[in-house]
Amino acid sequence: MSPSSALWIWLIQTLLLVPGVVPGQIEGRDTSFPEPIVVPASQNFEGIDGPWSSFTLRIGTPAQVVNVFISTASYQTWAVHPQGCTSSDPADCPDTRGGVFDRNESTTWTPNSRSPNGTSTFALSLEENLEGYTGAGEYGFDTVALGWEGSGGPSLSDQIVAGIATKAFYFGLFGLNPRPSNFSDYANPTPSYLSSLKSQNMIPSLSWAYTAGNQYRLNGVLGSLTLGGYDTSRFIPNNVTIPFNERDIRDLTVNINAISMVSADAGQPYDLLSDSIAAYVDSTIPWIYLPVEACKRFEDAFGITWSEQLQGYPINDSLHETLTSQNASVIFTISNYILGSGPSVDITLPYAAFDLIMKPPMVRQSQRYFPLARAANESQYTLGRTFLQEAYLIADYERRNFSIAQCSWVENAQQSIESITVPVNMTLSGASQELSAGGKAGIAVGSVAAIFAIGLILCLFVIRRRRNRRAQKEEQSSAESGSSAELGANDKALEIDGAPLHGLELDGKPRHGQELDGKLYLGHEIDGKVHFGSEMEGSNKYAHEMAARDVAAAEMETKDVPATELPA
Repeated sequence: MSPSSALWIWLIQTLLLVPGVVPGQIEGRDTSFPEPIVVPASQNFEGIDGPWSSFTLRIGTPAQVVNVFISTASYQTWAVHPQGCTSSDPADCPDTRGGVFDRNESTTWTPNSRSPNGTSTFALSLEENLEGYTGAGEYGFDTVALGWEGSGGPSLSDQIVAGIATKAFYFGLFGLNPRPSNFSDYANPTPSYLSSLKSQNMIPSLSWAYTAGNQYRLNGVLGSLTLGGYDTSRFIPNNVTIPFNERDIRDLTVNINAISMVSADAGQPYDLLSDSIAAYVDSTIPWIYLPVEACKRFEDAFGITWSEQLQGYPINDSLHETLTSQNASVIFTISNYILGSGPSVDITLPYAAFDLIMKPPMVRQSQRYFPLARAANESQYTLGRTFLQEAYLIADYERRNFSIAQCSWVENAQQSIESITVPVNMTLSGASQELSAGGKAGIAVGSVAAIFAIGLILCLFVIRRRRNRRAQKEEQSSAESGSSAELGANDKALEIDGAPLHGLELDGKPRHGQELDGKLYLGHEIDGKVHFGSEMEGSNKYAHEMAARDVAAAEMETKDVPATELPA
């Protein structure tokens, strides 16, 4: 697609977007909306590649307590299967993996019998674009409650639970993505935990906010997870809103405009990224995957050395002391991944954010490491959990956009929870609702932007019309002179398949529309329909089209592995 065509599409989409307001600015709204759910962290820092702030789940009946990590990419709940700790593992294996869930001890466990061949074992279809993240899970359905006993967290029955034994995913996961899972055919997808909360009116919207927490600030800051809202005390507001990637499995894609290192010793900032890139924000893994060239600039700036054996950057005690003394910071400049320009936000990570420890079985003995990884291709560019130690991420699946902000580090700050409600046009029932001054201002800014866009469209129309007239005259002149052009044997005419356009195309990839006023949580999909996600490995089926503002189901690949022989 030509740049001018892409610009036309973007302008039209922008005009069609519904002006939005920051959540909480609508006065007199329906008070029947439920309150957001604040999921308490477990009070522990755990894991073999961190440590990281974990969260507690209670699974089954009677409840079995396990600690898990938050996955912004996953749409399921995973817990470590008893086979995940064998006789060859250390005696404390269950504890180091956050605890195990034994389905045989739960009276409410129901095996998954929805696959075509009757097996309950499916591939763990997560991080398939990265090397080393493989395995299978024994899938079933059981009761899943958030938080420890007495914490007040919700409890839902018949939720997807996968028992995992592989050590590629050492800890269990709680997925935040609302995508449903498909175990048989697309006519019967199984909803995610977040979607179940919304359908049962337990949260005000399909949205969440998360930051990973860290051990190095304020004597340790636990992770923060809010479902259906966000905590204003945890971040510094900005005016950057980013639409979801059209590919559901890469929804939280940002543009990294620049990466730079600053320190008292270095003087001027040191550029670590030569050209902007699109990267996926994913809390499932600790790593930050960047182009090899960028990694080499990190090597020069920090004195780190790539290890082929480790496939990472080990840090010895001497280098650790040097880097701690230097106390350099790395600044990621983030913006809308569609345009690659416009409003941006800086997320600053101190060296302490990169000062992590690998533990067995990742390595033979504990080893400090720098969580940077060399990407094999652009599909691997990822900002992992390391990045979310200093970034606060808010995702709104009703409006299909998200925002990233620098975390705020105010000691003893009081929690301040705000709801993210469904868009106004989805809740109005004919009666008018009064907007606050902020809401009116948001609409006014959107209106001015719309007028500007209309003017730009008219200018482009006039320019294009003149070009077309010129081209017609040239073609007529060429025809009169008897000249003609024929396709050779190796030439192929372009074919238009008539498929609808869903947004800008940059580098051959579909993109979503962008709002003009820059406020948080603005706009939603243009046609009220979702776009197809990619099929799982080994599938030739298209995704089932869900209702408006839902996302396409993820097809699960069956594995011919008995549940009693899960690969570890």
